[in-house]
Amino acid sequence: MKMTGENSAGNVEITMDDVKNLMKKKDEIEEQIKAYYDVLEDQGVGVEGSLVDPEGFPRGDVNVYQIRTARHSISCLQNDHKDVMKEIEESLHQLHAREKAKQGGDASGGQEEPMEQQVTLHAPFARVDAVTQGSPACKAGLRVGDEVTEFGSVNTGNFQNLQNIASVVQHSEGKPLRVAVIRDGQRAQVSLTPQRWTGRGLLGCNIVPIIQ
Repeated sequence: MKMTGENSAGNVEITMDDVKNLMKKKDEIEEQIKAYYDVLEDQGVGVEGSLVDPEGFPRGDVNVYQIRTARHSISCLQNDHKDVMKEIEESLHQLHAREKAKQGGDASGGQEEPMEQQVTLHAPFARVDAVTQGSPACKAGLRVGDEVTEFGSVNTGNFQNLQNIASVVQHSEGKPLRVAVIRDGQRAQVSLTPQRWTGRGLLGCNIVPIIQ
């Protein structure tokens, strides 16, 4: 992807247009992943359902070739999704750092300036409105009322809807996710590992978007 603008050292600078293009690419990948998951759901096998019968022969009640193609495509697309989310995160950090540097000469900012910049790029985009006792979210320390500023690779800069969080959770089962929140006016961070438990879903909490 061609980036626009160069700094005095000749290095290519990231722009918001670049970030928007990356986010568009991310959305396209997520749509493709969803389409392939729909194929697997229609076939009734999911990602790991067996494609052979009890005698070891290919099942005759499903389209084995279509399922294998969908599973392979999902695997490849998930890797692409991780790469583009990493690019988005790095690009936002660069924009953040550049904006921070621009205001570095403001002596009146003191210790407040980093927080102001962080609020600008990492304002809360969702709120936790329910946490089930004994769930992964509960064990991680999430609380009702927590305002989410980062959920794994999702933050204010790339959040569009709850499907973004659902996608990260789906791709991170058994892997710890960094979740940053604002709690009682203070910033807090927890490590949340999506996993199977006795209740529904992989988290055991309900998250709703904050309408800006």
